[in-house]
Amino acid sequence: MAAAPLIIAGGSLIMGAVSKWKAGNAAKKQGEQQKQAAESQAGLLDYNANVADLQAKDATARGVEEENKLRTRIRSTIGAQRTQFAAAGVDAGYGSAADTQADAAMLGELDALTVRTNAAREAWGYKVQAVDLRRKAEITRKEGQQMFEAGKQAQSAARWGAVGDSVIGGANLLATKYGWGEKKAS
Repeated sequence: MAAAPLIIAGGSLIMGAVSKWKAGNAAKKQGEQQKQAAESQAGLLDYNANVADLQAKDATARGVEEENKLRTRIRSTIGAQRTQFAAAGVDAGYGSAADTQADAAMLGELDALTVRTNAAREAWGYKVQAVDLRRKAEITRKEGQQMFEAGKQAQSAARWGAVGDSVIGGANLLATKYGWGEKKAS
């Protein structure tokens, strides 16, 4: 067999191996980039979870503040009622005057408890959101790591494929050149 076809076949074999090698390196690089993107996304999710935690604390604090303000207004209202009863010459501690004040206190307390409950519900919503965001961040990180590992595996497979093709192709070229494996005529 002439040398030119063997040289062409060998060159083709080398180019195929180099191409596989480069494809493996590209797969690994893509896996690394996907991992970095996933980590960036997970970082944003963590940040948003921390913001949700702060919103929960704020909702609770606003609820406590509003509850206290409402109780102060109720005490002020009851004080104004007492003053009006006293100005009208009515004993504020007895009968319907006392009932009116007790009703105001009871309704005011119900309103204050409603404010507390609403603030707790709002805070709970933010806490649930924070937990959800943290779980999403965890999943995103795991997915990024899986993409990175897949890229490394693709690189390894491509390199082994390039080496295998080179060894087998080289052996075939040598067999062709030197006639190994051919049956000799007797």
